[in-house]
Amino acid sequence: MSSAIENLSPSLRERVLTGLGLSEPPAPTLAGLKTLYGAWCRKVPFDNVRKRIHVSRHDPGPLPGDEATEFFEAWLAYGTGGTCWAGNGALQALLVSLGFAAQRGVGTMLVAPNIPPNHGTVLVTCEGTTYVTDASILHSEPLPLDDHTVTCIDHPVWGVACHSHDQHWYIQWRPLHQPSGLDCRIDQLSVTGEVFKTRHEHTRAWSPFNYEVYARLIRGDTVVGVAFGERVEFDSSGRVSRRRLEGDECLKVLVDELGMSEQIVNQLPADTPTPPPPGSRAAVGAP
Repeated sequence: MSSAIENLSPSLRERVLTGLGLSEPPAPTLAGLKTLYGAWCRKVPFDNVRKRIHVSRHDPGPLPGDEATEFFEAWLAYGTGGTCWAGNGALQALLVSLGFAAQRGVGTMLVAPNIPPNHGTVLVTCEGTTYVTDASILHSEPLPLDDHTVTCIDHPVWGVACHSHDQHWYIQWRPLHQPSGLDCRIDQLSVTGEVFKTRHEHTRAWSPFNYEVYARLIRGDTVVGVAFGERVEFDSSGRVSRRRLEGDECLKVLVDELGMSEQIVNQLPADTPTPPPPGSRAAVGAP
């Protein structure tokens, strides 16, 4: 693994832990993992705010969050997180800096059949069990993997379920824009930081997160966010409410409800319709 990408300075780590509301570093135990990941899911959003700004400006530099240090400095300054490659890369780096046996993993959000891997995640081996701690799905508690039984986080709002099939694990979860559920298949349990960086770079040309604002975070006993022009909330019972956002309402949700700074959200360009993926039947006009 690449130490150049993963190392965090002790001073930055201390600032991050303070930002997460932790008064001391959690021990590399299951209890410590629960504490850290639970705090992350309530403080660090899954969002594409900085990526939207970067891509719209045709900035040739590294995509936001490629390096953990840059990700955390932006989070501390603006309250932004990142999309899967950035957020999970940063979470893995933080876990490693605290002594956890954390690896970057690769999966596939099964939004269509026969698509290549498109998702970065984090897996932590702790006290003899491997757990998923995903910075995008934000399931609040470490999710154990088991070859023989279904495992789950039993919660009406951020609950997930995982089962093993054909030598893969499948996690069913609820995105804001697809509350009926979506499967994420785990394809690789351990890859390098360079793999994350390369896969992240591949999203520069096209990604569903390059065109319209998307952000989600646990707030209290709800999940709140913005998804493709709508404010979406899963209330404490798991029920879904959604409302079309007009004018500057999207920016208000990001600032007032998700805690981002006006300085960064005011740089967001207007949403544009998401085109079909290059090479898809829709893109080439196939019937």
